[in-house]
Amino acid sequence: MQPIAVLGPDAGSLATRLSDRLDGRVVRIDSVDDIDPGSEDDSGGNGSPGDDSDGADSNAAVTVRFTADGDWAAAGEGADLTALLDRYAPAYDYAVLTGETRLRVPTVLLGDAGDASDADADRDPTTVPGDVIATASSSDAIDVEELLGALESAEPWVTLEELIDRATADPAADRSGAIASFTGRVRAKDAPDDDRTQQLAFEAYEGVAADRMDTIADELEERDGVFRVLMHHRTGVIPDGEDIVFVVVLAGHREEAFRTVADGIDRLKEEVPIFKKETTESEQFWVHER
Repeated sequence: MQPIAVLGPDAGSLATRLSDRLDGRVVRIDSVDDIDPGSEDDSGGNGSPGDDSDGADSNAAVTVRFTADGDWAAAGEGADLTALLDRYAPAYDYAVLTGETRLRVPTVLLGDAGDASDADADRDPTTVPGDVIATASSSDAIDVEELLGALESAEPWVTLEELIDRATADPAADRSGAIASFTGRVRAKDAPDDDRTQQLAFEAYEGVAADRMDTIADELEERDGVFRVLMHHRTGVIPDGEDIVFVVVLAGHREEAFRTVADGIDRLKEEVPIFKKETTESEQFWVHER
């Protein structure tokens, strides 16, 4: 799934225009102070057919709109954006976000970011985690066709479920008796008395990191009984408890699958140029400098 964030005045207008032009299934996720109860579906906001989204009252933090199959919206309080993206990634091609800048996703900035007030500090290009792919004074000044072109080369949002689906769809799956996976996540503490890690921020050496992961996967797939190796490492700011990296192996037997998963994550950590900044309750530092 490809996410894109729109920030600033009239973000909702551009999000609507963009959603209407995207070719595929689109989920729109809005962070708002108040949601009009009239925007919920006729079923009372308890979910679209085949969906298990929870409804909520009108004073909610997030509304989710499914734009590909008709107008429908649901509201919910305290929704975590990472969890929402993970949830909808297997079924949707695009996610259009408003009011959220914590994650490293392609971003459009509207309004005068240079004169942003403290309340609008999330529109400062220097503090936006994701790549700023367009800026304009207003929604109307954005060329949606140019925006779609810029989005084609952006980094997608990948989930473990999606990687497993790719493995099971491989032509060699008929000869496979095992799929093994590894998920790395942000650990809050090594020991009970440790200073708590609040978040990790990852920066990848652009181009080189992806190429190196592809090379490692190709080399591991040369092993007897190993049919497919898939890897993905998220970048940007990731809070404690959330997923960082996935390795999935399709193999003939469990022995090859387990061994290759272990070797895959070890080589990824040793050979792929991805740099980690740790923020604890008391300090912030680049891990490689220690």
